[in-house]
Amino acid sequence: MNPAEKFIHNKLDQRQADGLFRALKTENNLIDFCSNDYLGFAREPALKKLIAEEMHLHTNYPIGATGSRLISGNSAYIEELESSVAAFHGAKSGLIYNSGYDANLGLFSCLPQKGDTVITDQLAHASIIDGTRLSFTNRYSFRHNDLSSLEEKLKQAKGICYVVIESVYSMDGDTPPIAAIIALTEKYRAQLILDEAHAIGIYEKGLVHHLGLQDRVFARVVTFGKALGCHGAIVLGSSALREYLINFSRSFIYTTAASFHDLIAIKMAYQRLGNSEGLRFKLKQNIQLFKDQLKSVQIPVVGSDSPIQCLVAGSNEKAKDLASHLQNAGIDVRPILSPTVAVGTERIRICLHAQNTPDEIILLTDTINNYLG
Repeated sequence: MNPAEKFIHNKLDQRQADGLFRALKTENNLIDFCSNDYLGFAREPALKKLIAEEMHLHTNYPIGATGSRLISGNSAYIEELESSVAAFHGAKSGLIYNSGYDANLGLFSCLPQKGDTVITDQLAHASIIDGTRLSFTNRYSFRHNDLSSLEEKLKQAKGICYVVIESVYSMDGDTPPIAAIIALTEKYRAQLILDEAHAIGIYEKGLVHHLGLQDRVFARVVTFGKALGCHGAIVLGSSALREYLINFSRSFIYTTAASFHDLIAIKMAYQRLGNSEGLRFKLKQNIQLFKDQLKSVQIPVVGSDSPIQCLVAGSNEKAKDLASHLQNAGIDVRPILSPTVAVGTERIRICLHAQNTPDEIILLTDTINNYLG
């Protein structure tokens, strides 16, 4: 065995021994309580019909984009889509990326420069962390949603300072004190960047727009792969920021553009989003039903008003045991293990959806209550 193969096998063996081995799973017939499809768009017949009708209007489309957007992959269609999405969110401009990961990687790797400072919440998504690592800036993290910790880091900042938070955190489902954070960034002349991945759709245009604070945020990252049921992302901000990213963002410049079908799906999802009040109301009802039906169980429950509800098992083995018990009852949930979350906070991450029926939610809570009560 050559040294590279030996290294790979040793690392995989160690991961197996630590109980941390990851493996892909195919679709199943279990009740979905694990996907990010909060409004049910990914499988909705009404949205599929809108996409099919729009495709019928553009019969001469290429299957693939054929190149990067700076070469052959740009079109009037995607530029009009960027403008309409930006307007929907109350932003001056926007640039579409192939994924939320690409958007964060491209934004944070090229915008902050050496000598600048990036301050992130300690629970920031991996794509944010990876992007900032490539920027060669001074990097700090502050305690989750802790204003005192953030201000302490702001006092240490040098150069241009960027503060990065999420509007709904993917592993806890909670929201930060956005207004207070904006006030702090303004006090220290820092620029706030907000990842709205898990808030779009739930709050329609995003949490910051829901709060009427969008004009006080430097940039927003909106992803299409959660409640919108599609794929891709857009960075929202000024027209100058868009031009800067086109010129310096490597994950935008050096990749084949999204396919025409992807763009149509995004456009129609936004059209559908404008008429989704009933789905959001149903989602809120389902969240409340889950919270009402969940009894006083023996493990911590992360408080959240979002579709993301977490049961903290406290170890990888306990999280896997609980997940296995729920899966055997016909419920599709997944354990979230360290190192994805901190040691001691391993959990079951439950995602509620507008399409979940009351009976499905009661089955979920009864199974949890009986196992942990």
